[in-house]
Amino acid sequence: MTAQVLTWALGELAKRHTVVLASVLNTSGSVPGKTGARLAMTSDGHRWTGTVGGAGLEHRVLGRCRELLVSSNEPTAEVITYGLNKGAKGYEVTPLDSLCGGRVTISIEVMIPMPHVLIMGGGHCGEALSGLLVRLGWSYSVHDTRSEFASRELYPDAVERSSSTVEAFFANEDATTLRRFSDVLLLGHDWSEDEARLLSLLQRMQQAGIQPGGQHGPRIGVIGSRSKWQAFEATCREEGIEQSMLDGVICPIGLNIGAQSPEEIAVAVAAQIMAEHKGIEPGEGTWRQS
Repeated sequence: MTAQVLTWALGELAKRHTVVLASVLNTSGSVPGKTGARLAMTSDGHRWTGTVGGAGLEHRVLGRCRELLVSSNEPTAEVITYGLNKGAKGYEVTPLDSLCGGRVTISIEVMIPMPHVLIMGGGHCGEALSGLLVRLGWSYSVHDTRSEFASRELYPDAVERSSSTVEAFFANEDATTLRRFSDVLLLGHDWSEDEARLLSLLQRMQQAGIQPGGQHGPRIGVIGSRSKWQAFEATCREEGIEQSMLDGVICPIGLNIGAQSPEEIAVAVAAQIMAEHKGIEPGEGTWRQS
């Protein structure tokens, strides 16, 4: 059962769903669940697998899992000891309306999916960024129309590698499949390819009623100048893309830290993704000495 629950939880995280994992740590007396029993619930609060023992205990645990899914946007954990008797007392015990009479201690852990970045354009900036993403413990995939820039040699840790045309890449993608990525970064060597990528992304998301960077869609970032972005905007509007969709795109990507080299740009981009992932507004740190 443990392997099944953990496998299910990892599968949901891979789909970019938040997961709550509840585990029985220890028990005493008569209880419905035994040490090691687990259940996992995914972010919609309606799907779960496994069990911590059933009855009123499981009902209470499932309710707490739902509460944490609503209130937590970052990894968190708590430990609760339940007294399976409606008269249970003690500051460390949460009483349940039960006649079992035992105690059970349960850990409840909120697990947030880590970023999975799609690098569209495998040149110098993409290569520098991929190495940094691996060091952060994040995942990445890569697409480039040139096979040598999406190779295993350049991108050994990529989850997916693609060297198809832009049209072929998006032929099998829709708003749902694109949700496997937290961020899609347009770093191509050819502006026309990046424009085609942007248009393909926004068309699919607009059709599904999903905003870039919203609850159900990846963030979209474009490298380039203001004039490049204005040209992209004009093309997208001509193709029927709403301004609200374009306003959700980040261009230029990366925090403004004066980055110039590919390695510096990688730091700026990764920092921006981290801030978005953690829901933090970048600002000056408090550690700086005057």
